[in-house]
Amino acid sequence: AFCCHYCAFAAADLAGSMRLSYPANVLVSEMPCTGRVDILHLLRAFERGVDGVMVAGCLEGSCHFLKGNLQAKRRVQHARRILDDIGVGGDRLEMFNLSSSEGPRFAQIATEMTERVLELGPSPVSKRKAEEAAP
Repeated sequence: AFCCHYCAFAAADLAGSMRLSYPANVLVSEMPCTGRVDILHLLRAFERGVDGVMVAGCLEGSCHFLKGNLQAKRRVQHARRILDDIGVGGDRLEMFNLSSSEGPRFAQIATEMTERVLELGPSPVSKRKAEEAAP
């Protein structure tokens, strides 16, 4: 999960403080703003074998860097199209918007995203990596 510092990361921190559970396989990566997330960051995550990625930023219209979350939204949409074109599947990538006070919502979307990815199964990239690593 690529999370903006001001809202989504704070919501993840709040979820932890509230002792709300969400899947342990969700790795939260703090970003200054989701506007800093480049398409290459998203695609490289899949290249490294990640089965799903979520980008979580401020509520639309409330970005601390004005339009960073809107830029991220466009990049996520573009990356989804690329993932569909190369056969990985755009459903493995999603953008969410939340405020810093939405710890329960962060736990909910992390759980929902994990369930979606589990339903989709391993990505074709991670399958190929496993086959290459097998003796």
